[in-house]
Amino acid sequence: MKDDKARIVLGMSGGVDSSVAALLLKEQGYDVLAVYMKNWEEENDEGVCTATEDYEDVRRVSDALGIPYYTVNFAREYRERVFAYFLEEYKAGRTPNPDVLCNCEIKFRAFLDFAMGLEAAALATGHYARLEKQGEEARLLRATDHSKDQTYFLAGLTQAQLQRAMFPIGDLQKKEVRRLAEAAGLVTARKKDSTGICFIGERNFKRFLMQYLPAQPGDMIDLTGTVIGRHDGLMYYTLGQRRGLGIGGRVEGSGESWFVIGKDMERNLLIVQQGEQEELYSRGLRAEKLSFIAGQPPASSFACTAKFRYRQADQAVRVTMHGEGCTIDFDQPQRAVTPGQWVVLYDGDVCLGGGPIDETRPLKPIRIGGTEL
Repeated sequence: MKDDKARIVLGMSGGVDSSVAALLLKEQGYDVLAVYMKNWEEENDEGVCTATEDYEDVRRVSDALGIPYYTVNFAREYRERVFAYFLEEYKAGRTPNPDVLCNCEIKFRAFLDFAMGLEAAALATGHYARLEKQGEEARLLRATDHSKDQTYFLAGLTQAQLQRAMFPIGDLQKKEVRRLAEAAGLVTARKKDSTGICFIGERNFKRFLMQYLPAQPGDMIDLTGTVIGRHDGLMYYTLGQRRGLGIGGRVEGSGESWFVIGKDMERNLLIVQQGEQEELYSRGLRAEKLSFIAGQPPASSFACTAKFRYRQADQAVRVTMHGEGCTIDFDQPQRAVTPGQWVVLYDGDVCLGGGPIDETRPLKPIRIGGTEL
C-alpha cells in the first residue's frame, strides 16, 4: 500500500501531457511538487522566449490544481552534457539524437538528483511510457497509445533511474489525456504538442545550426563523379534527405527525385542519387556501446525487433554482442539507417535498451567513378 503523503516531484513542461500527469498524481493523493526545467536560454526565430510562455502555463495549471510550483535552471548542464555532444557529432558528419541524451543526462540525472535532494519518493514526467516494477527490477514498457509511445527516447535509462521514475499517463490514449484536461478546466487542454529537437523546436534547423558551426560549402556529386550542384555544409544534410537539396528542377537522368546517399568528409563532398536505389539501404549496423535497461543483454546473441529512428515501425533483427558493443543484422534491408541516431531494441512491448549507431553495412557500397567510398 502506497504512502498517500509521499512527495512526488513532477517535471512540468507547460504542455497538456505533464499537466494531466499532475492532475492524476494529485487525485491519487500524492504530495505533488511541480518543477519547470529551463534547459535553454535563447529566443526563437520571432524573438520570443518560449520558456516564458511555457512557465506561465505551468503556473496557471499548478494554481488550478492547488500544487506548489518552482523552476530550476539546468542550462549550464545542458550545454556541457548535451549540446556540446550535439555539435561534435554534427562536425563529424553524423546525425545525433540529443533528446535521448537529454533524458539520460538532464531529466533523469541532474533533475533526478535535484528531486531526491527534496526528499521525493520519485520523479514523474509526462512521457508516454509504462513501468513494471518487480522487486529490484524495473521494466520499461511501451505506452498503451503506441502512436505516442516515447520509450525510444528513454532507452538509455538505467535501473537506478527507472526505479525512481513515474510515468502517470502511460496507460492513457492521447485523446483521453486531452479529455481529462478539458474536464478539469486546464488551460493546456488544447495546447499544440511541441515538435522537433528539444532546444530547437519548430525554428529553421539549418539557420539555427549555422549560428554554431561555420558553413563549409562544397560540391554535390552523383555516382559518376559529376558535379550536380553545391551544398552548404555536410552537417546540414542527413542520409535519405530529399527536400532542400536545391537540385529538384534538373531534367537530366531518370527524372526521379534526388536523395542524399553518403558524405565524403575528407573531400567535403555530398553524394546524391536519383531514386531510392540499393546504395540507400543497409543490411546491418555496428554500435560500439549499447545500454541495456536490465543491466545486461538477454543473451550473447538474440533475436528481437528494433527501431532506427523515432516513429519507425519495428523491424526484425538479430543482435550479436561484442563486449559493450554489438553488430545487428537486419532480416530485411533498411532505408537510410543513419550513424549518430539511436538503435532501440524491443521484445514485444518491453524496451530492452539501445545505443548510438556508429556504422552501417550497406546493401551496395557507394562507388564514385568505380572507386569505393
